[in-house]
Amino acid sequence: MIQPILDSKFKPAIIELRKFNEDVKNSKNSQHLIIAVERNNGYVYRKEIDVFQDGIDDKRNIYIIERLIKSILWVVGGYKIYIAGSKVIYEAIKSFYTDGGLRDFDYHFMSNVYENEVKVIYATYDSIPLEKKSSVPAGGHLNGRRIGFDAGGSDRKVSAVVNGETIYSEETVWFPKLNSDPQYHYDGIYAAMKTAIEKMGGDVDAIGVSSAGVYIDNKAMVASLFIKVSKEDFDKRIKTIYLDVAKQLEKELGHEIPIIVANDGDVTALAGAMDLKDNCVLGIAMGTSEAVGYVDNNGNLTGWLSELAFVPVDFDKDAMMDEWSLDIGVGCKYFSQDAVIKLAPAAGITLDDNLSLAEKLKYVQKLNAEGHEGANKIFESIGVYLAYALAFYAEFYEIKHVLILGRVTSGKGGDTILDVCKKTLASEFKEYANIDIGMPSEYMRRVGQSIAAASLPETK
Repeated sequence: MIQPILDSKFKPAIIELRKFNEDVKNSKNSQHLIIAVERNNGYVYRKEIDVFQDGIDDKRNIYIIERLIKSILWVVGGYKIYIAGSKVIYEAIKSFYTDGGLRDFDYHFMSNVYENEVKVIYATYDSIPLEKKSSVPAGGHLNGRRIGFDAGGSDRKVSAVVNGETIYSEETVWFPKLNSDPQYHYDGIYAAMKTAIEKMGGDVDAIGVSSAGVYIDNKAMVASLFIKVSKEDFDKRIKTIYLDVAKQLEKELGHEIPIIVANDGDVTALAGAMDLKDNCVLGIAMGTSEAVGYVDNNGNLTGWLSELAFVPVDFDKDAMMDEWSLDIGVGCKYFSQDAVIKLAPAAGITLDDNLSLAEKLKYVQKLNAEGHEGANKIFESIGVYLAYALAFYAEFYEIKHVLILGRVTSGKGGDTILDVCKKTLASEFKEYANIDIGMPSEYMRRVGQSIAAASLPETK
């Protein structure tokens, strides 16, 4: 394998998984394991894998399967984990997904998102649920008068889109992460949409919303934008805030207004698919964390979480810990400003502790632009990380195109990440060498996101 130049301990998830599969295959003591993860509306994701028989190498079995189930949960989402084929693995996973267990964060997060307690269930090969996929038609609808609303942490953007053309767009500074009053958020969203309606002659046919967070059935289940809002107010006012604004507008205008609320990562991927005129698009934004979205081979959204910031990409036991989830080796420490900061000491770069995380990133990017060799090695290393991560992500997604964006990819560093990633993927994974990896076009960056958001709902 190709080792990241600044990280000699990196153990790519895909390499460790393939080693495990090969060792099990060569063993005369294997058994078949089926994992099924169920989420909202009875949708089920299944994964089948051979493992060592119980009692042969339980420690390795448990480690690999724990990492795999963790990945499935954050790629697909779910609250019921079924395991068939190994009582030993089942007992271990069951102990992990409890209050205070090894996967305490994941247990509580998923229980909150799906409003059902996470449970690990032992099943037989015959009783384990069959796969049930979700493919949600969304996007590409450009007829009529539409609103595209993008809720950001520092500004909100609204666009008035008429028959596919953006006739008006505005960005307004707001402070959602500093305000605990739900009315502040409601008023800001409502005012933005009213402005767009006025620009379209006083009416609207559909509303599409792009917003950071986890959204199920157009409801906000987890959203950092509203971090200051109490749980009680979140459940009462924020969870249905976009639906409530749409209902208010329906009362005022006297007709139904279709609305779809989607994760901003999915909207980015949708904008990319519309720009590329193709499907199977994975969008990865590297900024404060790793934000991801995906459009499937039918040009639809999957209903998956795609929260790859928490998917393990490094199986090194001493990998960096994520302070929020308290897990190690997860994507947010490899594809964000944290990754740049993490690698800085190995690159011979000392960062001032008084600088913010964003300022530290800018400082490294400045050094890189000036030709600092160590700074360039940071982005080379991230390029290697990305290649191996994409090969692992391809275990779950069908990928034809990858769009990388976000502040980490700005300037010279982004070009380096792209170049090294492509070369590493072509060298180490011939089967994925044809994946098109690039950055969003200028058109997509300028108006594509707002048009994609506006195009989410279908009108009658």
